[in-house]
Amino acid sequence: MTELTIKDKTKAQEYIKIESFRKHTRVTKPHKHNKYLEFVYFKKATGFHVIDHFKIEITNPIFFIVRKEQIHYWHLTSEPEGYVIIIKEAFIEQCVDIEIKQQLVKISAFPYLTPEDNRTIEQLFQLLISENKHKKNKTIVESLLKVLLSKLLQIENKNELPHQSIYQEFIGLLSNQETLSNSVKFYADLLNTSPQNLNKSCRNECNKTASEVLSDFILSEAKRLLLYTEKNISEIAYALSFRDNSHFTKYFKRHVGKTPSAFRSKTSYIP
Repeated sequence: MTELTIKDKTKAQEYIKIESFRKHTRVTKPHKHNKYLEFVYFKKATGFHVIDHFKIEITNPIFFIVRKEQIHYWHLTSEPEGYVIIIKEAFIEQCVDIEIKQQLVKISAFPYLTPEDNRTIEQLFQLLISENKHKKNKTIVESLLKVLLSKLLQIENKNELPHQSIYQEFIGLLSNQETLSNSVKFYADLLNTSPQNLNKSCRNECNKTASEVLSDFILSEAKRLLLYTEKNISEIAYALSFRDNSHFTKYFKRHVGKTPSAFRSKTSYIP
């Protein structure tokens, strides 16, 4: 088994990169990103995108969100037209606008969005490319990015809420933690709420229990570690906060239908 490719499409000094999607790109191998968030917007393309074992057919227009810990690859069947934004952790850390940080957490909860106002979104991308190219005024780039994110978030949030829900904050924690804890109470404590309130918020917004939401993230991470790293089962169990190998194996088999070893030996990515 070979180690997974980790890509970094930015220069060392670049905190944000905005450009047209490369027209020669068709098929890429499974890879993850080196501590950056990637947005890909297609106004014209055909094919599919695989992200964390989910195959998503491309319909136009479409906006993909790829978090730094996710495994993904492209299989395009025509010349694509679109744009790419790469946002490094350093950009988020240095950004003084707290609302942009909140927007990034919100939008990171979705694998893709299907925008309606195609013309406005294209104009915003073009302005972002122009302003970021000259690198004269970081505030303008941040402001344009904020408008773009606002337009995209209107798709899922027709009525803007003044604060994030407990569920959204929960997703934000799960999306940005380096390691996951197999405990709802652990995250409830971080959110200064009770497991009952966290569970209620998850039920209201995604019709899943907090345990089910957490399980989705844990199983996704477990599958990534099994398929794309050399870690043994015990190391993966420890990384995901299971008390031992046996507990992790039973948990995985209950949800996936196979033991971790069987999943690793029989599963391959979609060609």
